[in-house]
Amino acid sequence: MVSYKELGLVNTREMFAKAIKGGYAIPAFNFNNMEQLQAIIKASAETKSPVILQVSKGARNYANQTLLRYMAQGAVEYAKELGWEHPQICLHLDHGDSFELCKSCVDFGFSSVMIDASSLPYEENIALTKKVVDYAHQYDVTVEAELGVLAGVEDEVASEVSHYTKPEEVVDFATRTGCDSLAISIGTSHGAYKFTPEQCTRDPKTGKLVPPPLAFDVLDAIMEQLPGFPIVLHGSSSVPQEYVDMINQYGGKLPDAVGIPEEQLRKAAASAVCKINIDSDSRLAFTAAVRKVFAEKPGEFDPRKYCGPARDLMEELYKHKIINVLGSDGKAE
Repeated sequence: MVSYKELGLVNTREMFAKAIKGGYAIPAFNFNNMEQLQAIIKASAETKSPVILQVSKGARNYANQTLLRYMAQGAVEYAKELGWEHPQICLHLDHGDSFELCKSCVDFGFSSVMIDASSLPYEENIALTKKVVDYAHQYDVTVEAELGVLAGVEDEVASEVSHYTKPEEVVDFATRTGCDSLAISIGTSHGAYKFTPEQCTRDPKTGKLVPPPLAFDVLDAIMEQLPGFPIVLHGSSSVPQEYVDMINQYGGKLPDAVGIPEEQLRKAAASAVCKINIDSDSRLAFTAAVRKVFAEKPGEFDPRKYCGPARDLMEELYKHKIINVLGSDGKAE
């Protein structure tokens, strides 16, 4: 058993309470490799933003759970080295799909876990979520649950259709499970193709797809039912067009990729939404930078020469999200 506190990590309880009170959201960035982690920590340390390092089941298998633990510990020390005296860094399991996986993450030093039982019938979702909560809370590990289903694909999580969260269920669900935060469905979606062309309109000037608005009426109803309760948005990458264009320019093929407009995320961040998940955007930035190097320097084979530019572009992205979208800069001095 490894306590996250020994690694210098924090859980989400205090950071969420401050975010709700301050009208901003905590960035939850997924990472799969060293370059992503370096970029996240550098961006967070330089902007003094609390941050959630997210690891999916697939990423945990890819990276190895023991290496991950030491990477998280190293991230805390790296942040201090960069001048961040009291880093506010959480290591979080994204979309845990079983009690066993959540337990293993708690035992290996994660400070927060998500149990996603949203695909199960309502009562089974409650039962499994409560089981994870009861275990995690013994070690002061916070738990995120999900109610409602997001469309799209991300690692092992996939659904062709979304089902909005029902506001009339949230009080019963939160009370009976004891979860610390609740991921809801209001129209966000996993992956780089968050909407089909049929769901969008086209800008007559640019020809670019314009996605439909998020269901803020559902969010408002949930906030009314659960005032002051931490709400989470998954699938909230904006899919920046410059990265998509760059990928396509250098041999990629991402036609009609579209994400969540940043102005809608800013509006959500100013509400009870205190955690916004961003994964696809950093994947796009990484891929765009790597493709550019390969296209311009086809003889390059030193990973540092293409992973380095990818790291720099991701850092730029993370800083932009922290400062211009989530408003979390300067909140963890």
